Amino acid sequence: MFLGTHTPRLDDKGRLILPAKFRDELAGGVVITKGQERCLYVFPMPEFQRIAEQLRAQPMTSKAARAYSRVFFASAHDEVPDKQGRVTIPAHLRDYAALDRDLVVIGASSRVEIWDKAAWESYLAESEDDFADIEEGVLPGGL
Repeated sequence: MFLGTHTPRLDDKGRLILPAKFRDELAGGVVITKGQERCLYVFPMPEFQRIAEQLRAQPMTSKAARAYSRVFFASAHDEVPDKQGRVTIPAHLRDYAALDRDLVVIGASSRVEIWDKAAWESYLAESEDDFADIEEGVLPGGL
């Protein structure tokens, strides 16, 4: 399970050093793809394969499933982190997420998310007030 917030920097070659806390689970390979709210999702390979199977199980007649699959898979980039825990974020994904030098990398349970620092701060400021009101619909039975 991925937890916490980290603030690494993107280097001049478009590489990110994964937080040390996440490296062991991601060492076998990752898939980086577009996420919602203009962030990037980073999945360990087994988790990406699980999601791919779920998407494959959707009927091809589902317009929403086709649209989601196209964007999700077409933008996906797979690689194995190097010995320093670095992964390269391709230009098309850096552009999508408007990644500059300063990043925020968050643990989001089964995935890691990469955000531009300013975008994350804006998202968090807008979302924190709603956080208290969401619990009942998201967690059946509450905490």
